[in-house]
Amino acid sequence: MRIRKASAFRNRGRDLAKILVVEDNEQLGALLVERLERRGHPVLHAQDAAAAFAAAKASQPDVILLDQQLRGQEDWAVARALKYDDHTRAIPIIALMGADSEEARDAARQAGCDEFHLKPLDFGRLLQQIDAAAPAPEAETA
Repeated sequence: MRIRKASAFRNRGRDLAKILVVEDNEQLGALLVERLERRGHPVLHAQDAAAAFAAAKASQPDVILLDQQLRGQEDWAVARALKYDDHTRAIPIIALMGADSEEARDAARQAGCDEFHLKPLDFGRLLQQIDAAAPAPEAETA
């Protein structure tokens, strides 16, 4: 798990969403981290459930990108656990899904996922989903 200094992440005068990428495919996880950081987002990457829980609780990301199935985990087990915990319940989860069906979407919704993104990734669309899911930055007071 890694994160850069949050102060370095401003884009056109506004803070960008801090993102936790939970993806056990090393290449896809690295690609997501690289592309999101290049856009200016502070990014953490977890490759398993334990690291995902620890990162979510400790860093309180604005959005979680969550792979449908992590090695050794039942589909959406991580999403259910994150939504059950008082410290992480309010964090929006965008499900990264390998198959698209109404049944798969229903299972993701029931587990607590707020949005869905089908693999292979459409990075432009994913950025739009992140912007829509992330809470609006608080207005600065003078």
